[in-house]
Amino acid sequence: MFGRRLALALLAVFTLVLGACTASQTGSSPQASAQAPTPAASVAATPEESPTAGESESAEGGEDYPLAVATVKDGQTLTGENGLTLYIFKADTKDSGKSVCNGECATNWPPYTLEADEQLKTEDGATGAITMITRDDGTMQVAYNGMPLYYFKGDAAAGDDNGQGLADGKWVIANP
Repeated sequence: MFGRRLALALLAVFTLVLGACTASQTGSSPQASAQAPTPAASVAATPEESPTAGESESAEGGEDYPLAVATVKDGQTLTGENGLTLYIFKADTKDSGKSVCNGECATNWPPYTLEADEQLKTEDGATGAITMITRDDGTMQVAYNGMPLYYFKGDAAAGDDNGQGLADGKWVIANP
């Protein structure tokens, strides 16, 4: 469930995006960009540290964010908040500790990030190595088996995998 500050941040981002779209596309209706949750900010973990499946609450009492496994039309995938499908970007280099999806890319493919007082709670089936990477904007992004995880803004509900195979197959569901 979204925290109050996250909902306000999403509303602010949506308002800015909507304003930019309507200013450049008068008369056209911009696509909703707030469909996928984008938990933004940073986490106290460093790339060497990673939350474990057994950690359910942080010392500050922050929220847990899921990393689960679900079946979608294209197979098994990792899911994040609200059961939304998570993706990997093949342009990211495994174990590099870096995401190459920034700017407009990150608007279309929101990274799965955590705030400092939030913890990742893995569920059955998500047994790979979980780490946190530092993005160019300073936020901490969840990585699975060395690959940063992203949502796709075109997925509106749990079970959607509309981003699968986009950009000449560079975006794929994050297999557990």
